[in-house]
Amino acid sequence: QVQLVESGGGLVQAGGSLRLACAASGSIFGIVAMGWYRQAPGKQRELVAVSTGGGSTNYADSVKGRFTISRDTAKNTMFLQMNSLKPEDTAVYYCNAQQFGRTIWGQGTQVTVSS
Repeated sequence: QVQLVESGGGLVQAGGSLRLACAASGSIFGIVAMGWYRQAPGKQRELVAVSTGGGSTNYADSVKGRFTISRDTAKNTMFLQMNSLKPEDTAVYYCNAQQFGRTIWGQGTQVTVSS
């Protein structure tokens, strides 16, 4: 199965930007969708953005127009460009893949947005 490792999180001021990366290694066959999720303290994990194998994308209403999901297939890496960040974006962000009927998760990367 594929292994996923997130990076790029950190502390940023409101209105700033961060670019998260999800590096895939191991077996990359059979992936039909990849996405970004986030979980804030005391909250359920929620979908942020998803990219299907066919190339379509969807975004949560709360991030639409501010976040962009993309892939660099040559480097087996998925990105989440986050602009105009708000304090409510503070959460642990997780990379996700659907592969052969299984859900694969990365370890998460912390994003903190200060006001």
